[in-house]
Amino acid sequence: MDDIINTLSEAPLFATLTPSVLNDISKNAHPNAHKKGKILFIHGDPAEHYYIVKSGHIKLFRETVDGTQTIIDVLSQGNVFGHTLVFEENTYPYSAEIAESGIIISLPLSDLRDALYNDNTIAINMLRATTNRLRLREKELEHRSTQNASQRIACFFLRHTLQRKNDSLVIHLPYDKMLLAAHLGMQPETFSRALLKLKKDTGIRIEGSSIYLNTLDRLSSYVCSSCSERFPCNG
Repeated sequence: MDDIINTLSEAPLFATLTPSVLNDISKNAHPNAHKKGKILFIHGDPAEHYYIVKSGHIKLFRETVDGTQTIIDVLSQGNVFGHTLVFEENTYPYSAEIAESGIIISLPLSDLRDALYNDNTIAINMLRATTNRLRLREKELEHRSTQNASQRIACFFLRHTLQRKNDSLVIHLPYDKMLLAAHLGMQPETFSRALLKLKKDTGIRIEGSSIYLNTLDRLSSYVCSSCSERFPCNG
């Protein structure tokens, strides 16, 4: 239980809650290990639980009538999803699939609903999280209208910097390139061409899931010339 509470307290949505409220929220929590490809729920299923990503990645998506997937989001460690349904007694508006194997904590929406009545801090946190998410969506719309495909890939790389030593940069892709292409709203062939152009324009080197650059400035200049903000930013 302590491990679950620690995981919850590290998520921005729950970070400011008191220990007693965290205990109430997590009393019926269940961590489960899932392998890649596991479907957590399907669009239209009754919404009884919300989830937090302890490890791995989650793909949220919808399907068109002809079976084509539209990626809504790809979530990593610390992200919470399904929680906004606490305001509705409804069904899931999207499907959720394990994109990379990991541990997902399932929590009853009923416990979160009870906690909301007793502590308005949760509601304030949810409103703040929703506002931040809307800002990210606005930035994504800006990028799709002002950046070319190569710049959008480079922007994603910048947001996933893991280490920098002596002005060198190593980026580890959090999931496979096919999913990354879908996440960025690109067809696989478009993504491949854009990636080749990015290598030519910036001198990056790709080895499996790792991206190597000589300098951060070259990549950030390549990206931010077509953006309203400079790196580092919240986009």
